[in-house]
Amino acid sequence: MNSPSKPLLTAAIVLDVVLILVFAGIGRDAHHRDQGVLGIFVTAWPFLAGAAIGWLAGRVWRAPLRLWPAGVSVWLGALVGGMVLRALTAQVVVLPFIIVATLFLALVLLGWRAAWLLVARRGSKRRAL
Repeated sequence: MNSPSKPLLTAAIVLDVVLILVFAGIGRDAHHRDQGVLGIFVTAWPFLAGAAIGWLAGRVWRAPLRLWPAGVSVWLGALVGGMVLRALTAQVVVLPFIIVATLFLALVLLGWRAAWLLVARRGSKRRAL
């Protein structure tokens, strides 16, 4: 299997980071929390660290666009790592938040990869015709 190009790998990392920041930003906005950009990073850092662990544990750099194992590794790393780090740093970890984080992070971290896969498959079918 060919390794991904550096621009593709960089794009996958940036997209994962941006989507986790969006998750944190939406959450902070929904709960009317201040601190602006700094507050978003305060909320996001455990999930970003967890996603980085997922990238490493799943060796996601080998095929960052795949749902399995790449997307699942990043999603579970962000979710589990994020919740553990939040708990260890005395941030709120309650069941409703865990449910929302599970669903939202799955939607975005797996969703963009699924969309990419669909587009790539359609493109390869067109080329085959």
